[in-house]
Amino acid sequence: MDESRSDRKRRAILDAATTVFLSNGYLGTTVDEVAAVAAVSKPTIYKHFGDKRRLFVEVVAGTVDEVSDAVLAAVSGLVDTRNVEAELRELAQRQLALVLRPRVIQLRRLVIGETSRFPELGRTFYERGPGRTIAALSEAFSGLDARGALRVADPVAAATQFNWLVMSAPVNQAMLLGDDRMSTAAELGRHVEGAVRVFLAAYSPREDLSRDQDPGDKP
Repeated sequence: MDESRSDRKRRAILDAATTVFLSNGYLGTTVDEVAAVAAVSKPTIYKHFGDKRRLFVEVVAGTVDEVSDAVLAAVSGLVDTRNVEAELRELAQRQLALVLRPRVIQLRRLVIGETSRFPELGRTFYERGPGRTIAALSEAFSGLDARGALRVADPVAAATQFNWLVMSAPVNQAMLLGDDRMSTAAELGRHVEGAVRVFLAAYSPREDLSRDQDPGDKP
């Protein structure tokens, strides 16, 4: 279906607002500047979003949804995979590629800086970002446990551990050291390999030989 004129204006406003907010911060952004960049009038912005605060929330939610939707699409194939290790590695690489985009890192910094002013904003970012990813991973790991492909007593804990094994070091480096100090592709590849190995060391199914082997048996 063709995009309506109203939808095109809304998208133009969100694109312009994203650019201006990331450049100037929340306090440094004016509706006048967003209107100029979007080539619309101020009343048009107020008609679509109400005020600057609501526009900011929409920018954050839209950017986070864009990333988390793509991550969830990658998680969806995990339950039926025949090669858990390869699928986890591919998922981790995909997740990092999405989350480490400069625009997403800049938005994360901005949200953290504005959390005291907008406590609901940090909650929105978490619930629609990491929270959705962890919930989807939990469901996938539960399915893999049922198949015997993994051994997962607590799917939520396993999902949380996998998510932050993958995310923690690269995201912290990007957040704190700046966009020009992000890990290289080779460094991220080594990080992913290590994260997946650590996860599988904890959750790969193992036979309990003590139940089947007589203590006097020799290997």
